[in-house]
Amino acid sequence: MSGCGDEEVEGPAAPSPASPGTEGATRSPTPPASPTPTGRLTEDQAGRKALVPSAKTVWDQAARAATAKVSGSKLVEIELDRSADGGPEWDTKVATTDGTAHDVRVDAVTGKVTHSRAEPDQDSDDKRELADQLRGAEISPQQAVTTATDREEGVVTAVGLEDSDGGATAWSVDVVTQDDWYKTTFDIDTANGKVLHQEVDRD
Repeated sequence: MSGCGDEEVEGPAAPSPASPGTEGATRSPTPPASPTPTGRLTEDQAGRKALVPSAKTVWDQAARAATAKVSGSKLVEIELDRSADGGPEWDTKVATTDGTAHDVRVDAVTGKVTHSRAEPDQDSDDKRELADQLRGAEISPQQAVTTATDREEGVVTAVGLEDSDGGATAWSVDVVTQDDWYKTTFDIDTANGKVLHQEVDRD
């Protein structure tokens, strides 16, 4: 993601991912945000400040609800967003072992699934590619989140499986810091848990 105010940080490889027993818990909330150096929050910062504290269900709780809804599925992506009625919602994509993707939405206050359906426009190649990505991921999303939050303390607002710029498959993890409402995105190699890219969105 690029734009005014973004800062890219390339660092050394992350420590070995934590064991699944430390699964992805976010850190304790920090005090309310202080404004940007200009004294005012940007539109994106204000949006995060309004949305993030309203979510009472954290990402891994919502992911468990979504995968429980679709038997035998694994998480592909999850993102905190607004529902049609304006409340906080986790927009989630999960997939079964054959690569069939399902769109599942989870109320971010109650933790209840509010919507679930198989994606209608997948062809056989799409399913095969997604199944191969999930099968080849040695690093779980929980381990990727632990690596990201070890580097940047904050609230996880998105986790997703994607191809990185270098061609490797990565877990992309967004972490929002509550002292300034900036968002840091980490791309973490699904094969070895190394941080491939780190970028701060200061907008």
